[in-house]
Amino acid sequence: MARTINLSTSDWAVLALLSEGEAHGFRLASVFAPSGELGQIWSIQRPQVYRALEHLVARGYALPLRQETGEIGPPRTVYVATPEGIRVVRQWLATPVAHLREGRSDLLLKLAFLYRLGESPRPLLGAQKEIFGQLLRSLEARVPVAEGIDRVVLLWRVENARSALDFLEKLL
Repeated sequence: MARTINLSTSDWAVLALLSEGEAHGFRLASVFAPSGELGQIWSIQRPQVYRALEHLVARGYALPLRQETGEIGPPRTVYVATPEGIRVVRQWLATPVAHLREGRSDLLLKLAFLYRLGESPRPLLGAQKEIFGQLLRSLEARVPVAEGIDRVVLLWRVENARSALDFLEKLL
């Protein structure tokens, strides 16, 4: 049985980017800046990037590789993903999200990284479609007996699930 790895979305995003190659925190932060390559999916401020790097090093998923002098400021530490870090990222990229609310963050990040790696997202999309389909059926079964604000929230979730499934189908 695979053990659950408890990392934040920011930790996963930083580790996935590190698994593409070595980088220092400033470069990582620029990719996740609002105007960066992945910032429209998930923005991470520079202090959060450095906190994620600390978490990843503490867990053995990343290592400081060397120091580089920057044009201004103190030397920059260059990090690299460890073989274990790369292994867990690959596992994360292949694992569908469990909740609809994670579709906007984790799922889009996974798709972006799969595209960056030149890998087909089809296996992930198919697995995700199954999970969201099960969720939709479960939600729809509860609608007939829901009342008041519970019904309002439930109908909102049903429409979000339908929309997510439509999105997945278009990608497939």
